[in-house]
Amino acid sequence: MSNVQVNDLRSALELLKKTPGQYIETNEPVDPCAELAGVYRHVGAGGTVQRPTRKGPAMMFNKVKGHLDAKVVIGVLASRERVGLMLGEDPKRLGFVLKDAVAKAISPIEISQKDAVCQEVKHFASDKDFDLRKLVPAPTNTPEDAGPYITFGMCYASDPETHESDITIHRLCIQDKDTLSMWITPGARHIGAFFDKAEKLGQPLPISISIGVDPAIAISSGFEAPTTPIGFNELSIAGALRNKAVELVSCLTIPEKAIANAEYVIEGELIPNTRMREDINTNSGKAMPEFPGYTGPAAPALNVIKVKAVTHRKNPIMQTCIGPSEEHVSMAGIPTEASILDMVERAMPGRLLNVYAHSSGGGKMLAVLQFKKSVPSDEGRQRQAALLAFAAFSELKHVIVVDEDVDLFDSNDVLWALNTRYQGDDDTIFIPRVRCHPLDPSQAPEFNPALREKGLSCKTIFDCTVPFAVKDKFVRSKFMDVDPARFVPELFKKL
Repeated sequence: MSNVQVNDLRSALELLKKTPGQYIETNEPVDPCAELAGVYRHVGAGGTVQRPTRKGPAMMFNKVKGHLDAKVVIGVLASRERVGLMLGEDPKRLGFVLKDAVAKAISPIEISQKDAVCQEVKHFASDKDFDLRKLVPAPTNTPEDAGPYITFGMCYASDPETHESDITIHRLCIQDKDTLSMWITPGARHIGAFFDKAEKLGQPLPISISIGVDPAIAISSGFEAPTTPIGFNELSIAGALRNKAVELVSCLTIPEKAIANAEYVIEGELIPNTRMREDINTNSGKAMPEFPGYTGPAAPALNVIKVKAVTHRKNPIMQTCIGPSEEHVSMAGIPTEASILDMVERAMPGRLLNVYAHSSGGGKMLAVLQFKKSVPSDEGRQRQAALLAFAAFSELKHVIVVDEDVDLFDSNDVLWALNTRYQGDDDTIFIPRVRCHPLDPSQAPEFNPALREKGLSCKTIFDCTVPFAVKDKFVRSKFMDVDPARFVPELFKKL
């Protein structure tokens, strides 16, 4: 549809502008405190956001109160179709695309500081008027948030002993003029392991936070072990997606690198033996809306980043997202699909046709597996595939398995399979008291007294496949195959 070559956020936005229905902007002044997210909830957030909402275009706010020279864009990844467009791929095949990119990884390279557009404008913490809150137009999602949150920050750090690097996205709250609090999911992020080493050595961990990057980088950063074990730099996956190495640049104040064409870079250090209450400025007991659709509780003791500098492009664009939105589904879910496809394909080639990390689970908690049984001995392997899915992504809670004639991206079709090819007493497999995602509010003893402690859950498989022996009894009604464009061309235009 366009000859725009995407290699950073700005070129991605140019592509969206040239594609009908994918981009809008407004000159109406907007308050970044709750109002901005409140607008986009109606425009295009999708996901598990409070209804009414829908999936719509990315949206640029050109006038942000308190920030004369900056714009804020939201929803860049809040549609699977839009992600496919920006990666130049079929939206329904994105899991396969990322799986292949892991195998063809291209390591990032470093460029000189004079060529790095992310350092066009420089602000140092030693400056008298330095204030992170005024430099970075980070929104709050709701009036209850503990503070402004950086929801789209690519956090980059290195192992203090091996010097292997990694990039991940974390919950970052701006607490004062030079301080961020950082949520690190216990045992689930490589940067957490890097910091544990640094803290034991009594050293701070240098960390850069790049905001406003090529969508390929944002998608690649969602991978986790075992697909990308510690020491695997996910930026190399983005390199494979673009067939070109991601360019990094040395930071100005810390011995670490950042993404050279980012809109913003925050340079800082994770401070050892220092923790901060997340809602220190509000005392609300609440943090921000998380992907399950609930506002998470404020953490009593989070890691602390002391900021050394902020650099940015001229007329920078702040990229943000709503926590429970379709955007989170894209960032978390597509790498989840790739991980499951990779593990199951290696164990039983050719049987798993596709995977969808469903929006209702935020891309993390629910996966739909499309499985093909070709011979009698395939019966039962669909359940083995579901078990492998749990191994591929430990935070997964539910797996629904469907046959090859079910459109796994169509929730109505999946629920049809649940209603016509599933018997609860025989087709439900429970795996109780397993560690899942800590943000699932139902996995607590007060919700389920059978749980011994908070954080444990029951993983469940819903086998909605037809037993091989009776497949001929479950053939869908066959309609005549016609070209509807002959009759209603306005609804079925050829792409």
